Amino acid sequence: MSLSPPGALRHSGHLFAMALDVVRTLPRRPFQTREFIQQAWFVASVTILPTALVSIPFGAVIALQIGSLTRQLGAQSFAGAASVLAVLREASPIVTALLIAGAGGTAICADLGARKIRDEIDAMQVLGIDPIHRLVVPRVLASMLVAVLLNGLVSVVGVAGGYFFNVVLQNGTPGAYLASFTTLAQLSDLWAAEIKALVFGAISAIVASYKGLTAKGGPKGVGDAVNQSVVITFMLLFVTNFVMTAVYFQVVPQRG
Repeated sequence: MSLSPPGALRHSGHLFAMALDVVRTLPRRPFQTREFIQQAWFVASVTILPTALVSIPFGAVIALQIGSLTRQLGAQSFAGAASVLAVLREASPIVTALLIAGAGGTAICADLGARKIRDEIDAMQVLGIDPIHRLVVPRVLASMLVAVLLNGLVSVVGVAGGYFFNVVLQNGTPGAYLASFTTLAQLSDLWAAEIKALVFGAISAIVASYKGLTAKGGPKGVGDAVNQSVVITFMLLFVTNFVMTAVYFQVVPQRG
């Protein structure tokens, strides 16, 4: 990837154009059901276990930090509510996005990059087959579906881990922890997190597909494309997360 401003602007334009092509191609028939199922199963198989394992320390760290802070402020009864808010709003979508991009996205980029350097993509175009419709759209939809499901998994595991560390290690009160769930948290927080995961999954798959389809230079070029896709995806995810969080706080009234 060129580091000059014109090169970066050109790549950004091509990436945005590909995202528009994906949206435009979504309703096209026939839908690649078999490819979608295969990709969804593959992405889920490589991300479920790492996501569950990563979400445990995330929930633990959040519970320990919030438990210590609420104890200093004399507000131990709000430890559960604060932990759940932190896990639902931020930790779950971020963990899901990082694992989807780091595990699923790299696999997608490597697969499409290998097809590109073997001239399979060019052969498909010669035969009149649209690679966006045949390869990219099923992978994007699969990543979005798996991201939504993984976000629910991270939320459950993170809240359970937070409960364990707050109640067992910090001598918190189980009843107060559970009763404070609905004090500050609300159902819209869960929906916002699911929407974040949906968008993050789409971004991860689109960036990985773009870098894979534009890979060149042999196997080394594919490796470089995989590395670049992870870096670009992480940058876009954090920027998107900030924008979506800011919009959410402006649109949804928060409980006091």
